[in-house]
Amino acid sequence: MSTKVELFFENGTRRLHFFSIFFAIVILTMFRGSKFAHCEAMKRARYHLALAVANILFGANFSIYVSLMHSGIDFRQIFMLQIVAAALFFIPRMLTVRHARLSVEDFGTIFIVALLVIYGWLYMLLWGASSTNAIDASMISTLGPVFTLLAARIFHSERLSWLRIIGIVTALAGAAVLLVDEGRNLVGNPLEAYGNALVLCAVVAIAVNTLLIRAQLRQYGVTVVMGWYYTIGFLMTVPFFWPQLAALDAHLLTPTVVAELLYVMILGTVLPMYLLYVGTEHLTATHTALYRYLQFVVATLLTLLRGQSSIDRANVVGAALIFVGIVAVALGAHRKMHNYGTGS
Repeated sequence: MSTKVELFFENGTRRLHFFSIFFAIVILTMFRGSKFAHCEAMKRARYHLALAVANILFGANFSIYVSLMHSGIDFRQIFMLQIVAAALFFIPRMLTVRHARLSVEDFGTIFIVALLVIYGWLYMLLWGASSTNAIDASMISTLGPVFTLLAARIFHSERLSWLRIIGIVTALAGAAVLLVDEGRNLVGNPLEAYGNALVLCAVVAIAVNTLLIRAQLRQYGVTVVMGWYYTIGFLMTVPFFWPQLAALDAHLLTPTVVAELLYVMILGTVLPMYLLYVGTEHLTATHTALYRYLQFVVATLLTLLRGQSSIDRANVVGAALIFVGIVAVALGAHRKMHNYGTGS
């Protein structure tokens, strides 16, 4: 029976890989110039679709990270492969796009944000995923709206309504449940609590990043900004992580592992990062953050279907608190937009 299940998922992974390539081509085609580009409503729909697809693809990463690490792949090797794939895709595209010369201030902002993306998000997320389970990691990743609002308060002095404050506190309480789990994680399984804390740091980094880079995205475009991200990222990671990548023996990898590595490199990094910033460039920070809840849904479904983890009481309580908190934050954002629209 176990052999049949393993065979099912091995073949399923291959089918998913080829279907995802086709899906990626379709999505990228949609974001190129078309007759629909003249319709404002269609433009906004495409930006919403970009954020939805990006978070669905990111959500699948959590289960695949676990699978790859159980296959003996070190998280630093996965990290370096992601950087190489993104650099090979975005840097040549940046070089073919004519754009205004970066000011010193804009380059400084892009440099800081690049470090947040590369080390604060990608590296910390993989490091945390190597120590915790996919369900906890994906659930914590939904806290993006909370930290986006807190960052907006810190960097832009944005006023927070009582509804938003209640949402933030409730969502953070849900995260605390996952981190502590009635003390069992801190005492009986400190490594899992440590992994959850690293994932939480990664969520903070990506939330701050999407807020800081908005002006540069609008001025230079996604292609240029992403090109600089991974130029900086490649130069800042190769001296430290290339030896780990060189130690990876490709001849010993199974077809399933190869397919999962390709997924993480292309459909788990390059495509969703591009789509994320396409949406971020044109939609609000709240939109960007709220779509992140899709990651938890996708990651949980894949994790349960593949038998990688199970849902316990802490997952249920934490998910409920985080969901209620996110809804409160969304309602607060909607009320704020309505007040601006009515002039009240």
